[in-house]
Amino acid sequence: GRRQMAEAEGEVRRDMWGQDYRTASADCAAALDDYYAQTMSFGRGRGRAVLRAAAADPACALAALHAAHFVGPRDRAGAAAFLAAAAGSLGKATEYERAVFRALSALVGEDRDTEVAVDRHFELLKEFPRDLMSLKRAQLLCFYVGRPDTSLKFVQQVLPENQDRNYIYGMLAFPLLELGRMDEAEIAARKGLAINKNDFWSQHNMCHVFQQECRFREATEFMESCSPSWTSCSSFMFTHNWWHVAVCYLEGEAPIRKVMEVYDQNIMKELDRSDCEPAEVYVNALGLLLRLYVRGEIGPAKERLTPLLDELKNESIWHAEWLLDLLILWALSSMNEVKAAENLLDSLQSRVSSMDMKRQQVMQKAIQLADAVYKYGKGEHKAVFDALGPDFDGLGYKMIGASDEQVDVFNEVWYTVLINSGETSTAIELLVKQISKREGAPFLWRLLVECFCNHTAL
Repeated sequence: GRRQMAEAEGEVRRDMWGQDYRTASADCAAALDDYYAQTMSFGRGRGRAVLRAAAADPACALAALHAAHFVGPRDRAGAAAFLAAAAGSLGKATEYERAVFRALSALVGEDRDTEVAVDRHFELLKEFPRDLMSLKRAQLLCFYVGRPDTSLKFVQQVLPENQDRNYIYGMLAFPLLELGRMDEAEIAARKGLAINKNDFWSQHNMCHVFQQECRFREATEFMESCSPSWTSCSSFMFTHNWWHVAVCYLEGEAPIRKVMEVYDQNIMKELDRSDCEPAEVYVNALGLLLRLYVRGEIGPAKERLTPLLDELKNESIWHAEWLLDLLILWALSSMNEVKAAENLLDSLQSRVSSMDMKRQQVMQKAIQLADAVYKYGKGEHKAVFDALGPDFDGLGYKMIGASDEQVDVFNEVWYTVLINSGETSTAIELLVKQISKREGAPFLWRLLVECFCNHTAL
């Protein structure tokens, strides 16, 4: 009798971080741990694992919650169904599961509210500081709203309980580098790699440090030495790491063919894999092509854009990420696909107008940038200048869910727009400021020289 009772209730188990939850299914438990491990290591099988967990035991609140969070961005109705299933199992759930429910319902529920979600993640992690999965989720939330300071607070809050653990230092390094604290970020990333040399997040953060400090050769050598370990990575992480390599070749003035080789052989090859997520590849591919375009390598950029156009016009990949939408806007308008570009721009505007007022105010800047990128693609530099106003700085646009390195391309666009609209003295001022932070970046010096040549010509 006791056994049947336990089965009906679902026995209490511990997940890989040691938190208690209920499930009667060993398969559900194994799949959940697999989901955790894959999430922390940017694995390819993340989605399969979490959906397997939820299917193995529909009455497991924890599995349903993770499934709701996973499908949320692409499938609102599916997320609502998983959330309802979790709510139905709360009566016999553990304290931990209830805390996760509170945190997640603010993130994917009907009354989604970023502030509330952040607060509830703080509460959850205060009570369960060894729950690195919730830390990861909290940091992701901060990333998508451009709040590295909050992200750092999250990891600092739980660091004392996790000092010897895998993944914690990669999670410490990222907000540090987003806050410009490069020395501390490098120390943290190296600690992470000392615990696990295949911690892809620590590898990636190490590359950010090298890149920001203009140690381009070190960056490409380090990343290429790590690259054999990336085959298990998700489409995003695999191509994102190669994107970093390509950008470092580009910034370090390697021959353009080196950059194109990484694009063709590493980034685009991902599309051939049967379990590829194409949108995750495009965000890195287009980010690289825009940088080439800004540097005047318009031929190679357009040649690579041509075979992608049908895919980029396909609305099913729109709105996965703001950054991707902005890059698609540029790609479509620069290739003269004006109708499709206008549809995307309208669609972004209607998305923002359906948000609550507070979020609308924040996302107004994203729309402004979208409009500017569209005009830039059409070659209307003066109109871009008018759209963005004289004080533009890409770092003020982190609400599009992008790292410093990813938004930096919009600063590069801005410098060239200033030069082409005759705003040379503003351009000089900005470039001098930027060069004082990154003296070893040849492109910035080249633009500065161009400014002075234009200036004296005037």
